[in-house]
Amino acid sequence: MSARRPRLTLPAAAITLMISASSPAAWKLHRDAIVVDLHSDTLLDVASGKRDVFTRGSRGHIDIPRLREGGVDVQVFAAYIDPREAHRGLARANELLDAFDRFTAANPDLLSRVLTAAEVDARVGEGMVAAVLSIESGDAVQGNPANVDRLYRRGVRIMSLTWNNSTALADGASEQKHGGLTQTGRQVLARMQALGMIIDVSHLSEKSFWDVLGATRGPLIATHSNAAGLTPHARNLSDEQLRALAARGGVVGVNFYPGFTGGPTLTHVLAHVDYLVRTMGVDHVALGSDFDGFTQTVAGLEDVSRLPNLTAGLLARGYPREDIKKILGGNALRVFKQVWKR
Repeated sequence: MSARRPRLTLPAAAITLMISASSPAAWKLHRDAIVVDLHSDTLLDVASGKRDVFTRGSRGHIDIPRLREGGVDVQVFAAYIDPREAHRGLARANELLDAFDRFTAANPDLLSRVLTAAEVDARVGEGMVAAVLSIESGDAVQGNPANVDRLYRRGVRIMSLTWNNSTALADGASEQKHGGLTQTGRQVLARMQALGMIIDVSHLSEKSFWDVLGATRGPLIATHSNAAGLTPHARNLSDEQLRALAARGGVVGVNFYPGFTGGPTLTHVLAHVDYLVRTMGVDHVALGSDFDGFTQTVAGLEDVSRLPNLTAGLLARGYPREDIKKILGGNALRVFKQVWKR
């Protein structure tokens, strides 16, 4: 990808806040890296109008000013389909995608939807936040593989087959109805791979996970999951699963949710980074904050503006600068380029 994009000037108070919270060396490294967050639920607030995400606020985790203060270059915005909306999943997805289009149109100088790896490179080089669309839950396709094409045409480039619930495609992490991946799920996967849409294995049951690996080729991602070996949870991945994803060239985005990290601090998040690096190798670890998907306050990562603290924590633990850049975004960008094919 391109060299680091020039930053828009931040308010002095914001810069002082971040440097005092981490260190000048960490802030410089954070600026030099291309930072990618593989999962946020902010789009739900955008669609509902529940809060103003265009101005800096204290509610939620992400708004436009705090996104820029946190040094994020590529933000994935998830269109989450609540199980209660499964009967109208495609319509609900389109409502959220419409909200996303309004969101980016209202911030044309700061935020731009991207469809290809080349567009990510270009928008980052222009000093913008590259916004990627994902679907969280295959309920969006309503059991019809043809709807994958419809979502792709709307700009979706990442999709998970389930949320915690089972869908017509596969079993979820908290509900087993089908015994794993369904035939319809296999058809959806085949269409996703033909189009070059990234398959997200977060939220799958363990049987569904292994079925998906058997039915696909190339790198897969878990956009927002952690290590079950460190924090046992149905949403976290076993060492065997982690190694299988690494063997396929995939990545796992570290989730900041305290229920998955084992506690509400930056130290807990960093412990999962350490564990994933030991288990998978540094080339397969990424960030998937899950910001705006939980309500707890995480000390040191209270919102996206505090993201440089994570870089400072990695530096303090002795990670080489180039490895930190991989974790912050380089690994995710590699998968984008490989799967999107252009």
